[in-house]
Amino acid sequence: MKAAALSALENEMMVMGESVFKFEEEFARYCGTKYAVSTASGTAALSITLQAMNIGQGNEVITTPFSFIATANSIVHSGADPVFADIEDSDVNLSVSKARARIGSKTRALMPVHLYGHPSRIDEFHDLASERGLSLVEDACQAHGAEVNGRRVGSIGDAGCFSFYPAKNMTVGGDGGMITTNNEELADATRSIRDCGRDKNSKYYHGRIGFTSRLNTLNAAIGRVQLNRLDGWNEARRRISARYRKELESVRDIILPPADRNFEKAVYHLFVIRTKFRDRVKKRLSDNGIETGIHYPRPIHLQVPYRQKYGYSEGAFPLSESLSNEVLSLPIYPTLTEGEVVRICDSLKKSLVA
Repeated sequence: MKAAALSALENEMMVMGESVFKFEEEFARYCGTKYAVSTASGTAALSITLQAMNIGQGNEVITTPFSFIATANSIVHSGADPVFADIEDSDVNLSVSKARARIGSKTRALMPVHLYGHPSRIDEFHDLASERGLSLVEDACQAHGAEVNGRRVGSIGDAGCFSFYPAKNMTVGGDGGMITTNNEELADATRSIRDCGRDKNSKYYHGRIGFTSRLNTLNAAIGRVQLNRLDGWNEARRRISARYRKELESVRDIILPPADRNFEKAVYHLFVIRTKFRDRVKKRLSDNGIETGIHYPRPIHLQVPYRQKYGYSEGAFPLSESLSNEVLSLPIYPTLTEGEVVRICDSLKKSLVA
């Protein structure tokens, strides 16, 4: 990564250099789409995609309240309103049937999230979007390389959006994002919007109100290196998750992450268990030198701006609210050893004893 960044610094334009376009081409090829357009962040990728679809004031986009707040923020940034539907009864992702029930006259798009690296029921969302004449945007910001029926996420909807924040399965050495699509018109529109609204092949003529949301050349150079290692890292995450399952499958008082269905391939951005003793377990693991996380302690609809703007309160989406009180992310990264997994699990089991 250092060598790639130094080479880009010495030999390319700092903005919109050659590495940016090569990274876009390579990422599109990896996902199985015709086009990929880089942005300054995953949030920007989502918002720019909606704006390129002419979704804005007076429109609604259906999504999940159980995700990082950027999912809903991107809808607000586009000028539209997020409409939430609760998650599946035994999953962490948006429910197709509950999303269907929220479709109204102002609905323009569905935005399911492949949360924690677990694919959503994206084929069913695709059918629903086609049936109701809606756009389908995949929030794949946590799911680089995940698959459904042999197709990588980000290639199934009208567009897919990815984040390269440093905690993700791959990074660009800072913030960054990517839009994937097979629609040439949509790709051209997103390229313009991310680059000040410029007309194609023109520097000072602008056909849109755009943003300055480009991916820096050095970041793209780092991203190319990371992309080459992504599949190996994802396989390591899958092996680690399998060891976690083996160690924890018979432990009372915890619920393991959803298992892959036979046509899915999760990439375990996070390995998230559920327990009603979450706070106690987290503290005891911390006391033993094991860091954990909570993704996420408050669902989006109960965040202050969404309470104030839309009037949400407790009880609106009970399954999402229940998850927020029980989820605990255990350590997972490609270089985590099986011995360390065993140590984590042993400490976890002891922490459940009153």
